[in-house]
Amino acid sequence: MRMHNPPHPGEILREFCIEPLGLSVTRAAEALGVSRKTLSAILNGRAGISPEMAIRLSKAFGTSAESWLNQQVQYDLWLAEQNSKDIDVEQLSAA
Repeated sequence: MRMHNPPHPGEILREFCIEPLGLSVTRAAEALGVSRKTLSAILNGRAGISPEMAIRLSKAFGTSAESWLNQQVQYDLWLAEQNSKDIDVEQLSAA
């Protein structure tokens, strides 16, 4: 069952990984090997979790890359479903 209005993975990252460790965005970005701008975009919901970032997060925080990607997919799918009425397709079926 899909979550209703799931949080952006950046919210989860900030609330459950970065803040509890008292990390600044700059320090967390350094540890992850990414720019502060890149991490800030994720934390503020302007960018998503890529497979590479999921691996970086899993190594840094002892989580699974799959969990980060699953959160991103759930968020992206929920957003797409909000606009599904605007998606015009022809239904196809086997004859």
